[in-house]
Amino acid sequence: QVHLVESGGGSVQAGGSLRLSCGQSGYYWYCMAWFRQVPGKEREGVAAVVSDDKTRYADSVKGRFTISRDIANRTLVLQMNSLEPEDTAMYYCAVGNVGMRAIKGLGALPCDFDYWGQGTQVTVSS
Repeated sequence: QVHLVESGGGSVQAGGSLRLSCGQSGYYWYCMAWFRQVPGKEREGVAAVVSDDKTRYADSVKGRFTISRDIANRTLVLQMNSLEPEDTAMYYCAVGNVGMRAIKGLGALPCDFDYWGQGTQVTVSS
C-alpha cells in the first residue's frame, strides 16, 4: 500500500515562501512530481523530478520554485519562493514509474503517475 502525505501548505502574502514536503512509504520511484489544481480548472503539473536528478518545471514557476528529492528518506520537497496570488491552489504530490504521459504544464514525461497524496492548500494573498 502506497501512502503519500503532503505537508507545508499554508497562507502567505505575495512575495513570501513556503516549503512543501511529501513523505511516502519507502519505495523508490522513477518519477516524483508536484501538481496543483484550482476549483473548476484542470490539474496542472508544477515540477517533476525524473530518475535521480532530471527536473522539469512549468514556465509559470521557473526561477521561483525548486523541486528536490531525498533518495535516502524517500522524500520529495518543493521550495516555493516569490509566491504570487496565481500560485493559490491545492498542491498534490504524485509518484510513479516509467511510462509516457503528456502533462499540462510540463509536457511529455517518461512517467506514469499512479499514486497521489491528499493535497495541501497553498493560499497567497496580494
